[in-house]
Amino acid sequence: MSGDTRKFGRGGPEIAPIGQGTWYIDRGDRTAAIAALRRGLDLGMTHIDTAEMYGDAEPLVAEAIDGRRDQVFLVSKVLPSNASRRGTVAACERSLKRLKTDRLDCYLLHWRGQYRLAETVAAFEELVAAGKIRSWGVSNFDVGDLWELLKVAGPDRIACNQVLYHLRERAIEHAVIPWCEAHGVAVTAYSPFGHDEFPLPRSTEGRLLQSIAEAHGATPRQVALAFLTRRPSLFAIPKAADPAHAADNAAAGSLRLSDDEIAAIDQACPLGPEPASLPML
Repeated sequence: MSGDTRKFGRGGPEIAPIGQGTWYIDRGDRTAAIAALRRGLDLGMTHIDTAEMYGDAEPLVAEAIDGRRDQVFLVSKVLPSNASRRGTVAACERSLKRLKTDRLDCYLLHWRGQYRLAETVAAFEELVAAGKIRSWGVSNFDVGDLWELLKVAGPDRIACNQVLYHLRERAIEHAVIPWCEAHGVAVTAYSPFGHDEFPLPRSTEGRLLQSIAEAHGATPRQVALAFLTRRPSLFAIPKAADPAHAADNAAAGSLRLSDDEIAAIDQACPLGPEPASLPML
């Protein structure tokens, strides 16, 4: 099972720390992907994240959650190129249609684009008032962008910031996580295993993860997810290609690492210097 729940942002619902991502999920076996999402729901991973950019992912999610919509914390994203006031509303309507639902639990600006944040925020608030979204947030926002957004939106309106975060990319720990924690904003880690960057079994990091995993009767990837969600503000949305993979991800939600284990991972997978700009995929 996915373990304990935690509040998604200052005013959000209680959800499991481990959710389900859908980036590239439409490029594999569709039947297995749908079964994986359903298995994840069975195990308490109710947070399902998708986006209009993700090809056929939204219709796939619609099929997976058919008859179970009320169990799901459903998130989608608007592309920056569509993020004018009218464009955001229209994009949301298209996503709702593809997802075969009447509302999103959270709607995100996928990354910062050409449109003024005031336009996008006005659209988000219009969608909230209409009952089409329950909350809104952003993705790939650095601290400077977050400060600007806060000035536009006011306090307690930004539900989350979805950002790149894995063992070999911890840049958000410098400033983004502290800012979000100070302002009641959930932090959602996308690509929590990296893209072909998960530590190899024979590497120093890989051997450490295996050692910690064996002590808990877990897997190295479960240890990684437990580390990435070690603070109450942190969530992760790994993708699963099949039901067994989904079950493996879900089990990470109940894994609790000791302070010594966290310190060992911190040393083996060091934070590194603060980059000039926020890493993103």
